[in-house]
Amino acid sequence: MSAVGAILLLSWMFNDLRDFSLKIPVGDLVDIAVDWMVVNLAPVFELIKIVTAFFLNSFEQFLLWLPWWAVLMLSSLISLRLSGRKAAMTCGFGLALIFLLGLWDLSMATLALTATAVLLSNLIGIPLGIMAAKSNRIEKILRPVMDLMQTMPAFVYLIPALMFFGIGRVPGVMACVVYGLPPAVRLTNLGIRQVPADIVEAARSFGTTEMQLLVKIQLPLALPSIMAGVNQTIMLSLGMVVLAAMIAAGGLGKEVLLALGQVEIGRGFVAGISIVILAIILDRITQAMTSK
Repeated sequence: MSAVGAILLLSWMFNDLRDFSLKIPVGDLVDIAVDWMVVNLAPVFELIKIVTAFFLNSFEQFLLWLPWWAVLMLSSLISLRLSGRKAAMTCGFGLALIFLLGLWDLSMATLALTATAVLLSNLIGIPLGIMAAKSNRIEKILRPVMDLMQTMPAFVYLIPALMFFGIGRVPGVMACVVYGLPPAVRLTNLGIRQVPADIVEAARSFGTTEMQLLVKIQLPLALPSIMAGVNQTIMLSLGMVVLAAMIAAGGLGKEVLLALGQVEIGRGFVAGISIVILAIILDRITQAMTSK
């Protein structure tokens, strides 16, 4: 090709093709898939909503039924048993401060939301982590899914939760479940894979079945890693509960949202302090369980 021809080709490419654009309709395809699921899987979502609402309401009613001082004493005793005197004092002081700030009921509602989300996340995440540890193929399938779930902006999870479950506390829990699921899967998988191979081989040489190997050897040895996953799930769920107030999940997130809308710095600060206290208490307890 002559130099003139090359110049003419480059001129055509830069002038005639610069306005060319190719758009992949990923958003449209997702909208179609979600609309299909909303219409055709409505009974499934309704069942999930009923079960989740049952656990959520049970947790919340129990926490609100107990006197505040009973919750304080019980939490302090658990912290004392697991973490020692300093953690117990921190727990007792923090819960007493929440009560004195006048946010006890909202804090218990937030705690119930978090507990429900953590329970569901680990009921799903730990078995998936076990499956990933047992099969390299499953791990390769789950890895990009977990990467996507961990890097997706938190606000995005509110959209499908709202589409599938409507407005209320249950979609808030579902958003927390999806957001807090990856650490449970990843750390369960990691913990089981890090069990020394010689211990596994010795157990198999004595005729241990796969189920006995999992229950009696792999899970106990992987427990610190699994509990670290539970800890991370709690922290992520507690943070997501605040954002879930945007779809009427309630709790302390509602106070933060109202303070933001009305530009009330003090109100937002008090609600934020209560959330921090809950996070510290839950973190100390689960970290102590991890080290056991």
